[in-house]
Parts: sequence; structure tokens; C-alpha cells
Amino acid sequence: MVTDFVEQFAKMIANYPEDVQVEANEGNEMIEIVLHANQADVGKLIGKEGKMIGAIKTLISGCKAKDGKSYRINVEAIN
Repeated sequence: MVTDFVEQFAKMIANYPEDVQVEANEGNEMIEIVLHANQADVGKLIGKEGKMIGAIKTLISGCKAKDGKSYRINVEAIN
């Protein structure tokens, strides 16, 4: 659910939506979401002073109340 949201949101923002891929690594208390995007889109997804990625983190932090797991998002460039 959260990974689908992150993927769809990133595809709406990205100039190269076909390059956007989301990978979720689940642990005991933490789910790490790795957002792979084209090098040209990484800055756009992070946003000025990290505001865009911060907004995404704020939205998905509400999911912690529902399922009790914490989320971490990393943005990585693909070549």
C-alpha cells in the first residue's frame, strides 16, 4: 500500500516515469523503501532543501499508527 503510493507519486513528479522503481526491504520494526529514479529526477524527488521527500515522509508516517511499523525512504539514482 505505502510502496504503491510512493511509486505512483514519484511517477507523477518525474520527467522519466518509466525509470521509477520502488523496492521495499522489511525488517522487524522498520520498512525501508528504496526509490530508484533516473539521475535527472533525483533532485526533483528530493526537492529544494529536502522538502519534497520530507512531505512524502510525513504522509507515510501516518501509516505507522495503522500498522505499527516505521518507514524510511531512500532515493537512489540509476544510470
